[in-house]
Order: sequence, then structure tokens, then C-alpha cells
Amino acid sequence: MKRGALAGAIAGAVGTLTLDIVSYVDMFVQGRAPSSLPGDAAASVAGMVGIDLSGDDDASKNRRSALGAILGYSTGILVGAAYGVVRRRPGSSRAGIRLGASVMAIANGPMVAQGLTDPREWGAVGWISDIVPHMAYGIVTARTYEAITA
Repeated sequence: MKRGALAGAIAGAVGTLTLDIVSYVDMFVQGRAPSSLPGDAAASVAGMVGIDLSGDDDASKNRRSALGAILGYSTGILVGAAYGVVRRRPGSSRAGIRLGASVMAIANGPMVAQGLTDPREWGAVGWISDIVPHMAYGIVTARTYEAITA
């Protein structure tokens, strides 16, 4: 179990790096700014434990952005570790796609629940910009896990 969790965490880190690269390519191609949603969600979580990141000053904005990134990396690594614990047989492309869909739901669910975003309003480009990086995460994480544990 420990070996599976460690291999999964490593695979999740590689998958998270892939998600970031795919997201940055999308930002470059579209000429769009990074999303503020991870930072906004992180500020909400920080507020629950008594840390106020709601300010409009540069330091607060930078802290929200940094905490959003930290929570994103943590999510990717922890989901990879969980994948490593529950994975019992060699993976397939479907396993990677399911993993990508799962991490997309895990990442977006809290933001939807907090009212920070509404997927019904994203449009086709917004959906593609969210689906593609998460599918890349899932496929790369599953394949990396299989390569490590083979």
C-alpha cells in the first residue's frame, strides 16, 4: 500500500506538471490571463481557518494566487497517491480518462459549491480549456503510475 501511494504521488506530481504545461499552452494560444478562481477558492478556505486574504492590495492578491497554486499541486499529488492505493490491475486509456474526470470534479466542485463559477456559463472554449488539461493530468498520471510500478 505504501509503495502504491508513493508511486501514485510521484505520478500525480508528473500529471500536475503536465496539467500546468497544457494550461500555459492554452493561455499562450488564446492570449488569456491565468484564472483567478483557484486563488479565490483558496481565499475562501483560508477564511474558514481565520486567515483573511480578501484584501484588494497586491500582497493579498499574490497570497491568493500562491495559495491557489499550492492547493492545486496538493490536490494533484494527493489524487495521484489515492489512485496508487486503489489501483489493482494494469491501467488503460479509460483509467486515465476516468482519473482526469475525477480530478476535474474534485478541483471544480468546491468552486461551484462556493458560487465562484457556474459551468453552465462557461461556453465551449471554457469547457475545452478545463477538460483538456484535466484529461492530460489523468492520462499522464495513470501512464506514469503504470511505468513506475511495472
